[in-house]
Amino acid sequence: MKQVSIRPVWTIQDPDGPSLPSRLIELLVQVSETGSLLLAARQLGLSYRRAWDLVRDGEAQFHTPLLLMERGRGSTLTDLGARIVWADRRIHARLRPVLESLSSELAEELRSALQEAPAALRLHASHGFAIERLIERLEHDGLKLNFSYASCSAAAAALREGECDMVGMHLPIGAMEAMAVQHYRPWLQGMGLTLVHIATRRQGLMVRPGNPKELFALADLARPQVRFINRQSGSGTRLLLEGLLQAQDVDPMQISGFEHGEYTHAAVAAYVASGMADVGFGLEPPARHFRLDFVPVATERYFLLCRNDVVPTAAAQKVFAVLRDPSFQATLASLPGYDPSAAGTAMPLAQAYPALAEPVEVAEPALSVVTPRTPSASRKSA
Repeated sequence: MKQVSIRPVWTIQDPDGPSLPSRLIELLVQVSETGSLLLAARQLGLSYRRAWDLVRDGEAQFHTPLLLMERGRGSTLTDLGARIVWADRRIHARLRPVLESLSSELAEELRSALQEAPAALRLHASHGFAIERLIERLEHDGLKLNFSYASCSAAAAALREGECDMVGMHLPIGAMEAMAVQHYRPWLQGMGLTLVHIATRRQGLMVRPGNPKELFALADLARPQVRFINRQSGSGTRLLLEGLLQAQDVDPMQISGFEHGEYTHAAVAAYVASGMADVGFGLEPPARHFRLDFVPVATERYFLLCRNDVVPTAAAQKVFAVLRDPSFQATLASLPGYDPSAAGTAMPLAQAYPALAEPVEVAEPALSVVTPRTPSASRKSA
């Protein structure tokens, strides 16, 4: 089975000048991680002399330093060097789920051209860190997957239209649950579906270290001089935030930056960590990864929905077995804010959410925040 890998490569250049070597960008990222040019060079398999040559060439191109060296204190990035590193982190955080989806799609096309057996399971899922670990484990175990990261709405629509066998979705626990269930009813109503629990997880405010602006509640987002970075319209996280703001009578139009949305939780965290915003709303793992503080606001359930006719298949049973594996549950438990104690528990969807067993009274989603659907490789994650 062929695997496809796609990695973003970017550069900086003057209109008529040479491009900044991608190897230099990688070197600066490693200096940021290790605090040492020597250690950064070793991580990349470069000689110390070659690393210095890359830095000097870059400084000559910009006519300003990228790195500061102090005896006994290692290497420190200048403001320009740090900005290049954060640009790289934001690019990877924003594009990774999209490129992974495209890689899976291209691999499926190659399997067809090579007359290999098609994927055993088609999965569309809202991007999250538990589902990411699950896909990694299943592929490591040899299960042929055709997966695409998508918003919850796009995933549910794909399931209803027969474009996939299983979807990964998240719904809030508590006061916002009824609102979210009503939103997704048009796509899920009347289908024979089994819900398989993966984990509960926390959504909240990602704030800069030490929380210098003392942002502890959603009402604080509307204060003057607070810069906010949101998720994109149509995502499940955006839907949750809008419901919470409405319940607390907070006007989104009073929040500076509310209409500026990023397409992944990691991209939101990188945006805040780079100093471009004071606060974002999203999951805890990327906040911790980028050394941000995190203020929990809501808990939600992340789960799989599987068509009942797919449940007995060997591929679906493999998925459920992995979710019940104690070693895999330990992997999920290591994610900040995740609780996988009920992973692998299955029940009819209508038992978990009785409102989905009731007749549909409207033909459209309850909230008009769904973006037009796009082809599977470019659907945005939630």
